[in-house]
Amino acid sequence: MDNCIFCKIARKEIPSNAVYEDDDILAFHDINPAAPVHFLLIPKLHIDSLAEVQDNHQDLLGKMLLLAPKLAKAQGCEDGFRTIINTGRAGGQEVFHIHFHIIGGRERLPGMIHHG
Repeated sequence: MDNCIFCKIARKEIPSNAVYEDDDILAFHDINPAAPVHFLLIPKLHIDSLAEVQDNHQDLLGKMLLLAPKLAKAQGCEDGFRTIINTGRAGGQEVFHIHFHIIGGRERLPGMIHHG
């Protein structure tokens, strides 16, 4: 997608503070972090949202989920982290390129629902 900001970041047209990169995935620090650790994990392939995934995306999404805890630990989240995927406007999605927020470094995050 030519106008997608995350596609532009993946193509290096817009700089990012990368945490990880391979042929399929890019992880980079969020520009407006909600916690001491807050990075985004995106596929380089443009997929609008979780609601738009297809069967052929299974390996890519599985790779992202397996990578999330490794990167979170490498960023200092030894005791846990939060993984958030906002889906659709009503779900709080602002950039329509699927992305996982990996958030940690603080026990309680403002505005988050906590279940005991």
